[in-house]
Amino acid sequence: MTASTGWYLYIIETEGGRLYTGITTDPQRRFTEHQCGRGAKFFRSDPPRRQVYCCAFPDRSSASREEYRIKQLSRTEKLRLIGQTLR
Repeated sequence: MTASTGWYLYIIETEGGRLYTGITTDPQRRFTEHQCGRGAKFFRSDPPRRQVYCCAFPDRSSASREEYRIKQLSRTEKLRLIGQTLR
């Protein structure tokens, strides 16, 4: 995964088993930022554990649309999307 290929949608599992969805041009850098406490307030009380899903998009607009769609899904639907059962 490189930043030059466009935008990525990612899902991160937290230490508590929650799922966070976001978009970025560099998923590895963004995950590291989340681990260091920069970025989303979501991780202040429940630190990131691992990235469980990542999908490339050609532009920010399409990544944002997919982010919105996924954020509307239930936890069960998100687990089905990523193809595994977490905790």
